[in-house]
Amino acid sequence: MWKRKEIKKNAREVVSRNYWTAIIVCFLIALLTGEFGTSIVGIWQADDSIDPNYIINNEEIKENNEIVSEKFQNLKLPFDMTKLEKSLKDTQLQIFKIIEANLNSATKSQKYMFKIWDAVNFFNLRETRLGVTFFISALLAFVFTIFIANPLIVGGKRYFLKARKASRTKVGVMIDVFKNGNLLNVAITMFLRNIYNALWYITIVGGVVKTYEYRMIPYILAENPKIKRKETFKLSKQMMKGNKWRTFILDMSFLIWNILSVLSFGILSILYVNPYNSATMAELYMILREQAIKEKYDYYEDLNDKTLN
Repeated sequence: MWKRKEIKKNAREVVSRNYWTAIIVCFLIALLTGEFGTSIVGIWQADDSIDPNYIINNEEIKENNEIVSEKFQNLKLPFDMTKLEKSLKDTQLQIFKIIEANLNSATKSQKYMFKIWDAVNFFNLRETRLGVTFFISALLAFVFTIFIANPLIVGGKRYFLKARKASRTKVGVMIDVFKNGNLLNVAITMFLRNIYNALWYITIVGGVVKTYEYRMIPYILAENPKIKRKETFKLSKQMMKGNKWRTFILDMSFLIWNILSVLSFGILSILYVNPYNSATMAELYMILREQAIKEKYDYYEDLNDKTLN
């Protein structure tokens, strides 16, 4: 039975040995993939189409097309985010921001879906030019997500798995996934993981459960990018069986750090929290991996990277 304090202690040691390269890796991941919700404003955060208030508040659309603007201004949202934020006390607001940021982070990799929805709305309003613009934007986001962002996330996991056994691990480790000839397999598996997560979130509770069930998928791919998709999902499911709640508690143990990160405008995330969290999750994977090999889970033979031992 793994212990949270021991895992986090080992993670801190990993970060201390690889501090600057760990910061660079997490910075690039945050910038290019939106993996860390309380961190910097990167490519994903620069486009607010995921925000339900986006179209109503977009000044450029209002200026360029008054008709579209008037139609959207008549739309009513199920709740007023501004009024909700004003009703909260300062402390509550900070917590609210943290939850909002992490929810946004969880859905950044599916952002092209929201862009497609924006495009459909414009086509319904017979605004073909804007519809086509948003559709092209969705297509570009789709390609970027599938072939760059998701593999980079896997590459980041690879870096922290390697950093456990070495000091001054090279940043270049994170792009190994692009060089081993298995990029397509990694891209498709991560894409399916995101799609399944998005579909399960329709049921709310099911989405949370599946998010934890799929938690080990990028780590399994980081260890063995050749592994088949069916085997990856099966292994992750077995590894997380009986560990979902404990992993949730492990996530919650970073709540204070996340609050401090928000108060520091994301600076603390960049300089410490993101690497610390990433190293912690890598430690958890190695413990669950060892258990999978010891108990001979289905397809455990695929966990065969000797350099991680």
